[in-house]
Amino acid sequence: MGAPSSRAVALGAAFLLLLVALPSTFLYLTSAATPAASRAALLNLKPFSARCPPAAAPPLRVFMYDLPPRFHVAMMAADGPNATAAGPFPAWPPSAGGIRRQHSVEYWMMASLQDGGGGGGAGSERREAVRVRDPDAAEAFFVPFFSSLSFNVHGRNMTDPDTEADRLLQVELMDILWKSKYWQRSAGRDHVIPMHHPNAFRFLRNMVNASILIVADFGRYTKELASLRKDVVAPYVHVVGSFIDDDPPDPFEARHTLLFFRGRTVRKDEGKIRAKLAKILKGKGGVRFENSFATGDGIKISTEGMRSSKFCLHPAGDTPSSCRLFDAIVSHCVPVIVSSRIELPFEDEIDYSEFSLFFSVEEALRPDYLINQLRQISKKKWVEMWLKLKNISHHYEFQYPPRKGDAVNMIWRQVRHKIPAVNLAIHRNRRLKIPDWWGQ
Repeated sequence: MGAPSSRAVALGAAFLLLLVALPSTFLYLTSAATPAASRAALLNLKPFSARCPPAAAPPLRVFMYDLPPRFHVAMMAADGPNATAAGPFPAWPPSAGGIRRQHSVEYWMMASLQDGGGGGGAGSERREAVRVRDPDAAEAFFVPFFSSLSFNVHGRNMTDPDTEADRLLQVELMDILWKSKYWQRSAGRDHVIPMHHPNAFRFLRNMVNASILIVADFGRYTKELASLRKDVVAPYVHVVGSFIDDDPPDPFEARHTLLFFRGRTVRKDEGKIRAKLAKILKGKGGVRFENSFATGDGIKISTEGMRSSKFCLHPAGDTPSSCRLFDAIVSHCVPVIVSSRIELPFEDEIDYSEFSLFFSVEEALRPDYLINQLRQISKKKWVEMWLKLKNISHHYEFQYPPRKGDAVNMIWRQVRHKIPAVNLAIHRNRRLKIPDWWGQ
């Protein structure tokens, strides 16, 4: 058969061009007829992931060491730390208030792993962590040593001979952990150890510096021991009652005091600013600045003061943080934070600037500066911050059994966020011939 003529080739090419052009022309004509609808459709297109919300992450699987009661709940007993606890998990004793309650995060974390801990109990769908009985199925290991309570129970101060009991508990605990193959395989990296009181676990801290520590702040920790990279900042347990029925017709006018502070003014380290603030603020119009201790009557007065104040002052204590911030939050009193080195709980999920005010030490000590700034906050702005406080205050509630989004669930969620980096360190360490070669 001969080669096609040039005319036949041209006709074929024209036919092919027509086939290609017709659909495009049709689409153009139809889209031109309804340009607004087409643009709207294009603007409303979303990635598939945005249209389909991600499934909730499963609870963190936690194995809890079965330590004798002397390491935890026996220290809560009325007849002393050497009591033997038996029966159901005990409630936190109402008599154990003040400093013991403030740092009782360890108790609430242990409590959260009691009933429903296997994943099938009542309320387990609300939990960020569930207890597993098989350590090989665990993603994290919880060490239920009440290190903060031990510091407060064994001796009245750090030079008291009775603190030897606290040291011996730490020695015994480390002996248990070192013998555990699960501690050995990770060097403790996937172990969760509460150390909320700044002096908790003070004798053997350097032996757990790879673990996930639950702390109030980093005021008394070296960078080699603790950091935001691996550890979790947890809120204090508030000591004032939660303001449940805070629904006045005009919340701004219902709070007659501009700025409230009640607490100890003689503190160490960063807390020295309190005495300086007292000299500047006492006697100013709209300011209540009172020296007190966390006694029963003092807590009642603080409760009333916070609930009747627009702003609550939060200067540093002996360390950058104190319980007062969380008392203010559950009282819906806008926190005024004066602390240069404070770290805040859950800050990857909560923006504190939406309901708190921050001042540097230099600003706070400038005569009349802080008060003038507070007086310039409009009613509309304050009400917005007050409403935000009401919406987020449940994240700072400790309770047993735990509830969705409460403090202990938020803490466990923070622990879960640390696990990928923990696993990276564990796996990497198993194959490295020169540990941390990149840092040498």
